[in-house]
Amino acid sequence: MSSKSIARAGVIAAAYAASTLVVMIFLGNLAWGPVQFRVSEVLCVLALFTPDAVVGLTLGCVIANVANIALSGTGALGMLDVVFGSAATLVGALVTWKLRRHPAVALLGPVIANACIVPAYLPILLQATGFYTIPFTSIALDGSWLFMYVFGLASTGAGEAVIMYVLGYPLSRSLSRTPYFKDMSPFHCK
Repeated sequence: MSSKSIARAGVIAAAYAASTLVVMIFLGNLAWGPVQFRVSEVLCVLALFTPDAVVGLTLGCVIANVANIALSGTGALGMLDVVFGSAATLVGALVTWKLRRHPAVALLGPVIANACIVPAYLPILLQATGFYTIPFTSIALDGSWLFMYVFGLASTGAGEAVIMYVLGYPLSRSLSRTPYFKDMSPFHCK
């Protein structure tokens, strides 16, 4: 990697980690939990413009998830989120980069990756941190991993879709018109 690529990845990592932690500190568990709107995931649109975003987003997710261990007290179980949550961001960003010529389709990468990967470990992590029922319901998590996975698939996928398409797609269109991103734009704006 060139020094420019390293710097770009570092800035993206810092922006992702900082925005995730700001949301967590000021808006509670909006970035974590059974119903997620991780606003920092909007930065996955940067993978439409540069492969450096794949590295930066993954590193930023690792940093945010490690910091969450300290802030939330999840202990060793928080490593599930560090490993698998960061893997979901890696896969989503990589798919976005690979499919960048079709931005609307490319943004499905983070939606599908997070919807499929995060709910697989989330029930374990939630029970360890004191969530024993699915929010807004009285459905117990005990012994219902499959149900919680399906719930997580829907809720995490819906939350990620809102972030990527309501916030991310317009952001990517706007960025593609700026001088810095214009030459890297998958939208081929003039």
